Amino acid sequence: MIRTQIQLSESQMRQLRDLARRRGVPIAALMREGADLVIRSSGAVDDEQRRRRAMDAAGRFHSGHEDLAEAHDRHLTEAFRQ
Repeated sequence: MIRTQIQLSESQMRQLRDLARRRGVPIAALMREGADLVIRSSGAVDDEQRRRRAMDAAGRFHSGHEDLAEAHDRHLTEAFRQ
């Protein structure tokens, strides 16, 4: 983990302390949870999720060419000419 320093308003700190106490977790855990929520809501995709999406997409689409694996360069050249 990377240590960082932030500044919070008194109200934010008070509410975080109360929430941490109720949940029985450190304030740092709440801050990490908050950071994760912001990252997810931004639409950012981490490397693992990007790889998973690519693997899920593999084989889903059909070119209509029976010899695509052997002649992909020719088919690609033809597609770019159009």
